[in-house]
Amino acid sequence: MKKKKVLILCGGISKERLISLDTGKQVAKELKKNKYNVSIFEPNNNLLKNIKTYKPDVIFNALHGQFGEDGYIQTILEAQRVPYTHSGVIASSIAMDKEISKKIFIKKKILTPKYIKFIYGENKKKLIKNIENRLKFPVVIKPINEGSSVHVYICTKKNIIKNLNFLSNYKEILIEEFIPGREIQVAIMGSKKLGAIELKPKRKFYDYEAKYNPKAKTEHIIPVDLNRNNLKVIMDIALKAHQVIGCKGVTRSDFKFYKGKFYLLEINTQPGMTKLSLVPEIARHAGISFIKLIEWILGDASINR
Repeated sequence: MKKKKVLILCGGISKERLISLDTGKQVAKELKKNKYNVSIFEPNNNLLKNIKTYKPDVIFNALHGQFGEDGYIQTILEAQRVPYTHSGVIASSIAMDKEISKKIFIKKKILTPKYIKFIYGENKKKLIKNIENRLKFPVVIKPINEGSSVHVYICTKKNIIKNLNFLSNYKEILIEEFIPGREIQVAIMGSKKLGAIELKPKRKFYDYEAKYNPKAKTEHIIPVDLNRNNLKVIMDIALKAHQVIGCKGVTRSDFKFYKGKFYLLEINTQPGMTKLSLVPEIARHAGISFIKLIEWILGDASINR
């Protein structure tokens, strides 16, 4: 059977550029090893020309962060009528917006940490009172539309103003209650509950450094130490989140497990495919090799997603 002609989009201009380049590199290396015709392009001004010149059978979207997994590039790819991987325009834009996705989780009775939204420039002293009344300290602050735990801080009353100043480039900031407990992440592949993995970061929490820096030495535990019922519960929640957002392909949902309850933090529509990434590790544990995972993702690609 003739192998597909694959165009990999990676890099981009988001703060996750380096991770995206690494994902693209790892996917390309595996596909080339298996005799696929592969080209890697950056989403620059020549993108449309490159797509028309290369004429791919499928586009593997390895972009991360803004413009890559927020519906922007998906809109462009839909217009080109070339099958592409991962979620479509609407699901990508919803999942990237942490406030909108949380509203959907709440409506669909999926437990998620309580939150308030802060518009940068609002009165910070009033914000502190609001937090004390509605959430309590410590809290987690993060941009509403970034991924990979970029600019995420755990804050006390003492340091929240200082940490908010680090986010002055963002208009909207999500402030949510801090949930202690175990970090567990679940991968979904289409309608299949692929598996779960627990993370024990040496740092305060599973932030950008803990995710992508080998020196951070985050411990990955698979299989997860949960009883059969709890494992079913967390997998069912991840699949439900995948479906209510309208996701396609592979997703990874991030949870905290505390006092017998699973709190869904967010859903990632384009999980990384680096050597430290979790979805390939979960797939491997489920008996799915890296190339088989990539081939499944390519096979799932379409337009009108």
